[in-house]
Amino acid sequence: MTYHPKSDFIAVMMQRGFLADCTDYQGLDEALMKGAQPGYIGFDATAKSLHVGSLIQIMMLRWLQKTGGKPITLMGGGTTRVGDPSFRADERPLLGPDDIADNIAGIKKVFSAYLTYGDGPSDALMIDNAEWLNGLNYLDFLRDIGRHFSINRMLSFESVKSRLDREQSLSFLEFNYMILQAYDFMELHRRYGCILQMGGSDQWGNIVNGIDLTRRVIDGEVYGLTSPLLTTSDGKKMGKSQSGAIWLNPDMLSPYEFWQFWRNTTDADVGRFLKLYTELPVDECDRLGALAGSEINEAKIRLANEVTGLLHGAEAAQTAEATSREVFERGGVGDDLPTLTLSAAELGDGISIVQLIVRAGLAGSGKEAKRLISENGARIDDAPLTDAGLMIDAAALAAPIKLSAGKKRHALVQLG
Repeated sequence: MTYHPKSDFIAVMMQRGFLADCTDYQGLDEALMKGAQPGYIGFDATAKSLHVGSLIQIMMLRWLQKTGGKPITLMGGGTTRVGDPSFRADERPLLGPDDIADNIAGIKKVFSAYLTYGDGPSDALMIDNAEWLNGLNYLDFLRDIGRHFSINRMLSFESVKSRLDREQSLSFLEFNYMILQAYDFMELHRRYGCILQMGGSDQWGNIVNGIDLTRRVIDGEVYGLTSPLLTTSDGKKMGKSQSGAIWLNPDMLSPYEFWQFWRNTTDADVGRFLKLYTELPVDECDRLGALAGSEINEAKIRLANEVTGLLHGAEAAQTAEATSREVFERGGVGDDLPTLTLSAAELGDGISIVQLIVRAGLAGSGKEAKRLISENGARIDDAPLTDAGLMIDAAALAAPIKLSAGKKRHALVQLG
């Protein structure tokens, strides 16, 4: 792309690799030059925490605020009741109002680490789309809003086509989702002057719908901007690991485990991830990403410290690094490792090592734990673990034991 932006925000998006597409580069760029313009990203409340896959969106909102814009975090209290079908192979399970409220309460905790909320011109707003969606009259909505949507066009969007091409059912409930998301954009423009919706590139069709609806119904000029859908250099979806999702809330994933995820970044991804997930200058990101051999490990530690520091605070990042060095460089136990505490009742006459590995989060199933042992990937107190039938009793847990899966994943087991 040869477009040369005037606004700081578009410049940052382009320089740091956030930008996949935009509905109107010049129009948005000029609009952003007119002061603290509001832009939003929606987050559906399908779990009690967001995971690393959402972090690119959160960083986009942070950069919007840092460059003088006004970020809006839109909670999907209404849309979560329907479920976004975009690029999903099946329908999301329907959640009740209490589950949605609990999930929103959990998700909200993360944003204060990245955004400043308040009443100032560029202070962030947190809004729930249940504010306008829960009270909609269905017949009025069909007549006033539904008539602006072409089924032919909606069927042409890639997110819908991919589902239909696989001959997987797309319910009428899910099909309404894109209409509701379009309506969100229009309402945010009407109520808060929001001019920009951002999201992953899988949201392109939904964003374009919102732009069209806003123009048709209230003659509003609004814009859309998408980020690339990230995969790691080895083709894995960003946000997943061997032990499951990399959650952002510390009660669902410890700061140490979060730090370790970034420390284990593949060499080829270091420079790109530094640009996307930290605020280090672009030149420094390029320099660190170009390091080779053992030096790249220091760049990974810098990445882990910067990302963990933004989310959990500098002290948590320093503690995680110290624990990692204790475990890896000095062969110690490390005070901050993920810990499984068993009661005497749970332990009983003994518990199998396979079950312990699963409960400690080092394997997703007993079958996976047995394979780990058979392939010489498991260790107990840094010694090879070769007996999948080993039983651990109270005497073995007189002192905490360290379990390891490979060289990089560890957990403590102790008797409470």
